[in-house]
Amino acid sequence: MDKNAKFWSRIADKYAAGPVPDENIYQKKLKVTHEYLKPDMKVLEFGCGTGSTALVHAHSVKHILAIDIAERMLEIARQKAKEQGIENVDFKQANMEDLDVEKESIDVIFGLSILHLLKNKDQVISKVYKTLKPGGIFVSSTTCIQDFFKFYKLLEWFGPLGRSLGFLPLVNVFGSKELREAIKAPGFTIEYDWQPKGKGKRQAVFIIARKPEAGD
Repeated sequence: MDKNAKFWSRIADKYAAGPVPDENIYQKKLKVTHEYLKPDMKVLEFGCGTGSTALVHAHSVKHILAIDIAERMLEIARQKAKEQGIENVDFKQANMEDLDVEKESIDVIFGLSILHLLKNKDQVISKVYKTLKPGGIFVSSTTCIQDFFKFYKLLEWFGPLGRSLGFLPLVNVFGSKELREAIKAPGFTIEYDWQPKGKGKRQAVFIIARKPEAGD
């Protein structure tokens, strides 16, 4: 298990016990996402954490494959699914980069609170695009640190030290403009773009993007 996976496994129980930062914002994101879901859809979520969002949407789709690098996160997610009697979500330890998934095989992909925690977000977004069927949907919610933390250079300097000591995860520092460009680069069209303000500060950027239909 690499250091990043160890970090997230170590904090998994505390993470699971913590409240949603802003319940109203979270519920709106769920509602907007739900409007894109259909009963026959196959969904993939990468960076699923303890599975809360996958389990909320499980009743609206055919099947969800939810992956994460942290085994303890997945143990908690599987227990939640068992307690809720949900059987159409499979939790698997994997990362998006190495996941063996057929091209153009998935209807919807969730990448929630994860792109800023990846070393290679552009490559992952490209793989998301290739994995989606024509007309497929990519739902993301991403913390854009440059938008609200003027001392973000400190993370670039001290982040590697914190990771080497095991008390910080990998954090990729970028702004919302760079995020939007990265999502559009493979060919996505952004259909929904919302950066709410909650509790006095700007929140994660919530984007729903569509891969063009065949022939478009």
